[in-house]
This record gives sequence, structure tokens and C-alpha cells, in this order.
Amino acid sequence: MKKKLLSLMLVGAMAASMVACGSSDTAADTATDAASGEGAAADVQSADENTLTVYAWDENFNIPALKAAEKDYQEVNPDFKLEVITQSQSSDVEQAVTLAAEAGDYSTLPDIVLFQDHYIQQYVTNYPDAWQDVNDADCDWSGLGAEKLSYSTIDGKHYGFPVDAGTAIFAYRTDLLEEAGYTIDDVTGITWEKFDEIGQKVYETTGKHLLCMDGSGNDLFYMMLQEEGVSQFKDGEPYIKDNKELVQVFEIIAKMAQDNVLYLANDWSDYTDQAIQGDMVAGVFNGNWIIPTIKQVSDNSGKWEILPAPSLTGKPGYASNGGSSLYITANCSKTDLAKDFLAYTFGGRSAEDGQSITYDEALTNGGVIGTCAAAAASDVYQQGDEFFNGQAIYATIVDYTQNVPTVEQSDYHYSARTALGTALQNVIENGYTTEQALEEAETNLRFEMGL
Repeated sequence: MKKKLLSLMLVGAMAASMVACGSSDTAADTATDAASGEGAAADVQSADENTLTVYAWDENFNIPALKAAEKDYQEVNPDFKLEVITQSQSSDVEQAVTLAAEAGDYSTLPDIVLFQDHYIQQYVTNYPDAWQDVNDADCDWSGLGAEKLSYSTIDGKHYGFPVDAGTAIFAYRTDLLEEAGYTIDDVTGITWEKFDEIGQKVYETTGKHLLCMDGSGNDLFYMMLQEEGVSQFKDGEPYIKDNKELVQVFEIIAKMAQDNVLYLANDWSDYTDQAIQGDMVAGVFNGNWIIPTIKQVSDNSGKWEILPAPSLTGKPGYASNGGSSLYITANCSKTDLAKDFLAYTFGGRSAEDGQSITYDEALTNGGVIGTCAAAAASDVYQQGDEFFNGQAIYATIVDYTQNVPTVEQSDYHYSARTALGTALQNVIENGYTTEQALEEAETNLRFEMGL
């Protein structure tokens, strides 16, 4: 009954979303048809034996990467065609899988879907029959980044091929560091404690924060903890109040906020538009997909450089945030073709000579930085970026990807993020101690998880 109710709620949400975007009643009818399976199969499958269909979103990011992969695979299979069925956002794909699974009819799904990394384990666990594993694909998995593959490897089997690396960067405004009396070397290989000390001087001198965080997203906890090889979960349960590294990270974040080193943005718009593009900060720490946001301010070209993040001990800090991968659905009858296409392109087989159309054109046309270590040898990845003072940032980010620690993931990743964000506000604004705030966060998360 609960699953049926969820299915109906999702149909309602889809219809409401379509109407809110100015669509006609036909759009709402299409959502209802998708739930029932009526009229959908013909739209998501092709009778041609060399054609595959895929659900994806973002015409400026993921879809150019898919077009590059189609072009790449046509080098070895000239008759191949990839039909991209554009979705407005990632949640549309999640809803499509949910509706198909609840209806017990996977014929409404395309051959392949693009899926967010942080959600896939939940969907494979809840709907195991919706997916086909790709364990036997002709792919060198070892070159794709262990942390990235940890999302799509379930019960020892590979299910997905990575598209974009969510590998984190720490970008610094070198001109603002210099104004405060520092160079990029001064923020290389430092502890968060030292970072806070430098950040206070930067704020006193320039009025700029050395770090910012989306106050409603709270991804900083996860990234700082991942650098240490530690998760917010342990053996499937919340690991918060007794997590020594998490306590340290939490206290450092709270101190940086109180010292004006860390700017806590009100929402995503405040984070991107006011903090980063509005020239409020001298440093940005997030997944590399934040680079286009930084580059919007053309006047700052040549003033940024990237490094690994600070850490608790001063070792180079490697982390990841976000990203997506491609998965073969139960409805795909051309499984061998799908596996070979994905292994050749996003799996990196075409990059074995260091020149991959998939990786090179995904980067140049969509800004997608892949995970394949071999692809970083290409001229495109090795090219210096003027905006980042001539650094070969793309090859550098691929190198970072190979060093990101693999930590335990959970279906409740976003719930933990919210719980820790609330705990931080309780310390800063409501007089909680760290112990009280983290104990309450863990209690609430355990209740949500039914533990």
C-alpha cells in the first residue's frame, strides 16, 4: 500500500510540475500514461538493432557528453545511433524508474538512464529488477576512480559507467591572498586550523571570506569528512556523535563561521550569485562542476588557482561531491550493444591511446570532466586554462579523482546532510554545545531511518 501511494504521489508531482512550467493538459495526461504504461513504450525504444535510447537531463552539460560518446562509438560502429530523450531534471528520471517499478512494467523505460550517484544504491536496493549489471563489460574498471565506482558497485557487481567526476577542488583568489600577505604556497598542504588562521587575516585585510557554503546544502561536512576516509555512517547506521573526526570537522566549521572565515549563504542563489559571483569570497571548495559558476566573472580571469583542500592533519585533502553515471535498464533488449557502447566511451576503452572523442568533446562542448585516468593524457586535458593562471586544471582534477577515499555511502545521505546543517545552526544561533547538537542530529536521523 505504501509503495502504491508513493507511485500515485509521484504521478501527481509530475503533473503539477508540468502544469507549473506552463505545459498543457496533455503534459499531465502524459504523466498519467507513464504511470499506467500506456503509449510510452513506442517513445522510449527503437526497433533498429543499432540504435539505443537514453534518458538524460541538462542540454548544456550531460547531453553534449552523450553526443560526443555517440560520435566516438561511430568510429567503430558507423551504423550506431544514440537517441537522447531529454528530461527537464534528474528527478524526472528517478520518477520514471519508480513509476515503472511500482507498475511492474519496465517497458516504459529506455535502454539507458543517466542517474545521480547519491541515489542509485537506494534504487537498486528498492527495485533490483529494474537494472542489468554490467560486470562482464569489456572495461578496465581500475582506471575510472575507485571512489566514483563505489556508488555504482553494489554487492560486488558493477551497474554503471561514470559520466562526470564530482571530484572537489579548492579554488583560491591569489590576488586576495597576496593582498593579505600570503601566496598560494601558504595554503598548500595545511591544516584546517591553519586555514582558519589565514582566513581571519584575509577577512581583516580584504573583507572577503576565504570559504563559503550553501547554508541549505551543507555539503562541507561530507567533503571534509571524506578527506579523512571517514563516513557519516558505519555499518548502515548513523555515525555522528561518537565519530571523532566528525566532531573535529563540526567544531572547525562552527569556528570558521564565527571567525568570518566561512560565509554561510542563505540558499543556493546566495551561494552562487552573491557569494561567488558577487565577489564576497577568496576561496571556493566544491565539486568541480562549480567551475563554470566561478568563470562567470570574466574580470577575475587569471586570478584563481586550484589545490587539494586543507585537512585535519595537513595532508592533501581529496573529496567528491555530486556526479552521475549511466545505467542499463531491464527494458534493454540490446544489452551487448549497450555494454560495448558504454565500455568503449565512458568506460575509457577509446582513451587507451590518450585521445578520446568522448572525453575530449564532453569537456570542450559541455564542461564535463570525466574520471578516466588515461583520458587525462590528451592534449585537451593537458591544456592550460587562462582563467586559472595557466594551470592544466582538467588533467589535475582527473588526478585528484584517483586519490579520493572511498567511504561508506547510504540511502540517507541527504538526510544526514540536513541533520548536520540543523546542528550547526543550533550551535551558532541557539546556544547548543557541540555534544548536544550532534546527539540530537543522530537521534533525529536514527528515527527517520527507523532504527
